[in-house]
Amino acid sequence: MQVKEKRWEQFIPAQVEEIWDFFSRPENLNALTPDDMSFDILTDVADVQMYPGMLIRYHISPFAGVKMNWVTEITHIEEGRYFIDEQRFGPYAFWHHQHHFESVDGGVKMTDILHYKVPYGPLGTLVDWMLVAPKIEHIFNYRFQAVEQAFQTGRAK
Repeated sequence: MQVKEKRWEQFIPAQVEEIWDFFSRPENLNALTPDDMSFDILTDVADVQMYPGMLIRYHISPFAGVKMNWVTEITHIEEGRYFIDEQRFGPYAFWHHQHHFESVDGGVKMTDILHYKVPYGPLGTLVDWMLVAPKIEHIFNYRFQAVEQAFQTGRAK
């Protein structure tokens, strides 16, 4: 299987500083992840702003009865503009996720660019088509709604 690319864009009616403050705190990942992922951050990230080289450990359960360890590293940051997380250990053969923030009239355009690859060759291609790609869409659709609700109602930290 080749590396796949997915992109999502979202307009958020807030200042880039507010958006950056929310997204640069890994503790807020819980609010952006569907409950059916059984997402649990194992690293103590309370009140910690991310930094290059930061490793974050998680337990996830992307499918009922399947529990996995996942470790990501924050590899690049330009404050207020973008950050990148990359998988260091986990379910993917490759995971590279860019988060971009651009000030636009009336708010911020947030763009996510995800490159990923599922392991196991042709079997992985089938699993991606049947399970992984739809799950990734589910996660980012949930995230879209969570961000919209938090920032349009002023509930974001």
